[in-house]
Amino acid sequence: MQRSRCLLRFVSLIALTTSVVAATPSVSSGASADPAKHWTADNGNGTYSNPLFYEEFEDPDIIRVGDTYYLAGTTMHMNPAVQLMQSKDLVNWELAGYCTDRLDLGPNFRLEGGRGIYGQGIWAPCIRYHNGMFYVFTNVNGAGLQVFRSQSIKGPWERNQLPGRHDMSVLFDDDGKVYIISSANSPYPIEELTPDLKSFVPGARHQLDAKMGEGHHLYKINGKYYDISAIPGATTDQMVARADSIDGPWTVERMVQGESLGITVAAAARATPGDRGLTLHQGGMVDTPSGEWWSVIMSDHGSAGRMVALVPITWDNDFPIIGLPGNLRKAPNTWVKPNTGYNQAPKPSFVHDDDFDSGKLNPHWQWNHVPDDAKWSLTEKPGVLRLHSLPAANFYAARNSICQRPPAPESIMTVELNTSGMVAGDTAGLALLSSPYAWIGAVKSAEGTTLQMYSSPNMSRGRRGASAAAVPDNPPTIGPANPPSRLWLRVHCDFDTDQAVFSWSVDGKEFTPLGNPFTTTFQLTTFQGVRPSLFHYNTSGQPGGYIDFDNYAVDEPRARGIEREIPMVKTITLASGADGSFLAADTQNNALVNVAADPDKPAPQNTRFQIIDVGLGRVAFKAANGKVVSVAGPQSVVLRDLGGAKPGDAESFQWVNLMRGDTMLMSLTNHQYLATQPNSPGAVTANALGASAARKSGAEFKWKTVE
Repeated sequence: MQRSRCLLRFVSLIALTTSVVAATPSVSSGASADPAKHWTADNGNGTYSNPLFYEEFEDPDIIRVGDTYYLAGTTMHMNPAVQLMQSKDLVNWELAGYCTDRLDLGPNFRLEGGRGIYGQGIWAPCIRYHNGMFYVFTNVNGAGLQVFRSQSIKGPWERNQLPGRHDMSVLFDDDGKVYIISSANSPYPIEELTPDLKSFVPGARHQLDAKMGEGHHLYKINGKYYDISAIPGATTDQMVARADSIDGPWTVERMVQGESLGITVAAAARATPGDRGLTLHQGGMVDTPSGEWWSVIMSDHGSAGRMVALVPITWDNDFPIIGLPGNLRKAPNTWVKPNTGYNQAPKPSFVHDDDFDSGKLNPHWQWNHVPDDAKWSLTEKPGVLRLHSLPAANFYAARNSICQRPPAPESIMTVELNTSGMVAGDTAGLALLSSPYAWIGAVKSAEGTTLQMYSSPNMSRGRRGASAAAVPDNPPTIGPANPPSRLWLRVHCDFDTDQAVFSWSVDGKEFTPLGNPFTTTFQLTTFQGVRPSLFHYNTSGQPGGYIDFDNYAVDEPRARGIEREIPMVKTITLASGADGSFLAADTQNNALVNVAADPDKPAPQNTRFQIIDVGLGRVAFKAANGKVVSVAGPQSVVLRDLGGAKPGDAESFQWVNLMRGDTMLMSLTNHQYLATQPNSPGAVTANALGASAARKSGAEFKWKTVE
């Protein structure tokens, strides 16, 4: 798991423990699966667009069992722990469950005494299947390596514990040996586990003596051993090592290089042309029954957290390299869905709404640390989530805060609450869990109730285990006194600007902002993106009253917008994001060029192209004179008269959406992109390797319909 150059020391716990846990999800009522309202990577035309999930999913590891794919991800300090997904087509995924409902390994895991495990807990799981059994291995800092096993991906899961191993991966070899590689420093130890996975084989040690990284994924493919590993950092690459024997020698290649998929380091609205981008790094790979290979790989996405992308793999000199022939070590943001032999209509993986009517929580909820189950209920008053307050100095130390991940690039979380059960000392509401954190809520005192918005000081990484009460405080923004007991609270997150606005309402329709916009960040204290949270705590040192939450709703305004449109059969102009220049047909020289835009005049006739649908989200461009744009070579893009013939590969371009309205055009001849030279009108080329994070390289365009 990437630690952005900040590595922790680990304490191994020698004692072996065994337990059985069950974590089968149940979906609550009131959740719409409409793909027009919730993000899905499936474009519905035989292609998909990244990210695979437009919300945080960390440290992915993937396997195939028969015709089904399984994905495991990091959950840190959240409960249930170790998230498991399943899919038939690698694009549309659904929650299969979790490995454990309660990651309860001591008082800190329960946030007792104000001490917690923020940024720790479950790291970088490895999922495997062997002899009819699913296995998930995951390290927990200071508590050892957890080994989960089950005959079903839905559990129940049995657990045993081994001494800790950082960012490990396990390989069940075909000779019966079980190898485990770990560590973030070369040489990387490769140890052997006993067949029951309950101890290490004494003296059985090998090593990978080459410069790699961390976040290992160990495989044996066609008799050769492979280890995939990511260089630590957020703007780094992923490596792959190959050997004929587990003892080496190992040969290393770069698996992906400098591929950001157009994701900026700074908030997108503040990106500069020189932004390096947040690059793909750390992920596993898997094959399909048809023989294709794919990687599910992670990249940072600012304050929304780390997300995963699905990218094709091309084998080159016996190395699995991310990318397509002609453009290796880069990845398309939009591409043809994998050939898995299974056809599925688009379906959202995550629908977060919950009306609490079913008697079961939406399984996408997670508790911040291990909850006290005696202090929350869906049955005490059916149809609501009732949270009884527990003593805490502040929200950061509060138990029984229940969280979700917010969809990007924009999401609006709204919840209804009834405060009539609160007593003096109680604080309850809607928060963004992060460091710093912020919330809007009701505060009860002996004098009455006030509505407040509060943002905390930052909790440094070094202080995350210390008492939250020791951190200097900020004054809250005070809203109306003695508001109605029935309220609606809302937070609107825009991850392009990293701004969140809190507001409130007495009728659920008209909302009034409270406090200044809160700047969201990704940081190393919680090691997660921001998390919307429902909370209730009491500052008197004793348990307090209760609060009822109802009708939690998540709106995704940009789940389907211009980012996902292709203007088929329409006539459009294409303007460079770098300088605003237009793609244009040079009819005299039969070439595609770019011409400077004149803000005082309409787009010239030669900048207008009709879009021809060639299937699979691919297009051809017909100029006003009837000729079609064609790639004659990386440096030569011409106009051709097809004489009524259908466009071929030279005339076909994959329409690639980067989100935020930016489009790239991938040539099918070399899997590279049409590009202009910024601030230099002239010939257009087909040799751009990928997107720049700020969308200003000359290969990113914005389209506009003119007819």
